[in-house]
Amino acid sequence: MMITQRSALLIIFIVSLLTIIGAFLFQWAGYAPCPLCLQQRWAYYAVIPLSLIFAGIARSNAGIARFGLLLLALILIANSIFGIYHAGAEWKFWPGPDTCGGALGDGLPTLTNEPVVRCDEAAIRILGLSLAGWNAVICAALAAVALRGASRHG
Repeated sequence: MMITQRSALLIIFIVSLLTIIGAFLFQWAGYAPCPLCLQQRWAYYAVIPLSLIFAGIARSNAGIARFGLLLLALILIANSIFGIYHAGAEWKFWPGPDTCGGALGDGLPTLTNEPVVRCDEAAIRILGLSLAGWNAVICAALAAVALRGASRHG
């Protein structure tokens, strides 16, 4: 399949935008995000505007578009690895960070009514994967699109 730099950037923009909208919809539906879930969104907050900016530049400057695709690939690969780490903690393959265990630290009661959201328990699984697992898959696929687009000349 022939993919241009611009089409790769637009695919990354659209899929990233739909992914973050999906995350917000799950949150609205009552699946509260844990701290790691919220951190995984940071990549999308960078990728969405960057992909759109580089898509606008792609027609006039293939070199900058290629740089943008490589930058996006790095961000997406890093977020895919982060998603694998989070999903692995949910599956108990390895421990998650101490701050996500749901403990209240020194045992003192919290003054807020916010529930503790654990990072080592999946809120929902879809086709066997948690949202962190799906984040890893989506980011890996988008990184492949970015690298494929970067291999094109214009």
